[in-house]
Amino acid sequence: MAKIYITRQIPESGPALLKKEGHEVVVSKKDGVLTKSELITALKEHSPDAVLCLLTDIINGEVFDAAPKAKIFANYAVGFNNINLADAKERGVAVTNTPGVLTDTVAEHAMTLICALSKRVVEADTFIRAGKYEGWGPMLFLGTDLKGKTLGVLGAGRIGTRVAEIAHNGFGMNVIYYDIKQNEFIEKGAEAVFYATPEEVLRQADVVSVHVPLLDETKHLINRERLEMMKPTAYVINTSRGQVIDEAALVEALQNKTIRGAALDVFENEPVLAKGLSELENVVITPHIASATEETRGKMSEIAAQNIVAFLKGEEPPNIVKSA
Repeated sequence: MAKIYITRQIPESGPALLKKEGHEVVVSKKDGVLTKSELITALKEHSPDAVLCLLTDIINGEVFDAAPKAKIFANYAVGFNNINLADAKERGVAVTNTPGVLTDTVAEHAMTLICALSKRVVEADTFIRAGKYEGWGPMLFLGTDLKGKTLGVLGAGRIGTRVAEIAHNGFGMNVIYYDIKQNEFIEKGAEAVFYATPEEVLRQADVVSVHVPLLDETKHLINRERLEMMKPTAYVINTSRGQVIDEAALVEALQNKTIRGAALDVFENEPVLAKGLSELENVVITPHIASATEETRGKMSEIAAQNIVAFLKGEEPPNIVKSA
């Protein structure tokens, strides 16, 4: 029997699977994110054989050293930018993630944000709840049609491709995209046209949806200079990682009407928002819930647990992250 430490309460399907395999499961009792010092203290106290961590946990050499018996850290997320892979490799620690399961869920949320923004749903909801609605008017909350408009996808992975398919096949949008290489799936599924630079996409798109991983080269991919390249009628949507957009520059662009609007599910310094962001009417913000469905979060819990189970049996986990 092994001891598994879980850094925060997650859907029970994963912990139940670990218990069914005969392992002891210890879940953090804190209702919220553990600070680094709290995480290190907990790991030293429980001395686990495996750790199931979340994207809000910053995992580096100091954390690995606090749990020397734990040779697997299973991340409850697709992304793994919260884990120092070089430190893990140096210590012989396996790192896993939960890819694939949230593709449709996040894509649906991205399209929900696009629709809410272009149809001014949040503005209109706030207006009517405030008792300001006095009847139909021909100029009341005029939005934007999506049919025939151009969706620009930055990052044509699973999620970006699915968003493109929904937008093209369901809403009649034209699709252009940028990635480090061409992707036959987005081109086949959404008749998407490839551009070799993000600038070309930003200049032409009516709606830009961001789906890149957070890497050194993608931090502030959307910055002040690139925002100024966009159409004044354009929208930008981000369901990837907050640091991909320079949030202060985005606030400025929204205030100055450099672009028409933005919708964000992730933020540069979560949970803190850039100054002025929440005061803007031309922005829709959700609290990092793009993957928040019962089905998806439950499946993520199972996949993270399955990675641990396989590792403890001496097998290679199905979703191991390969370090460079």
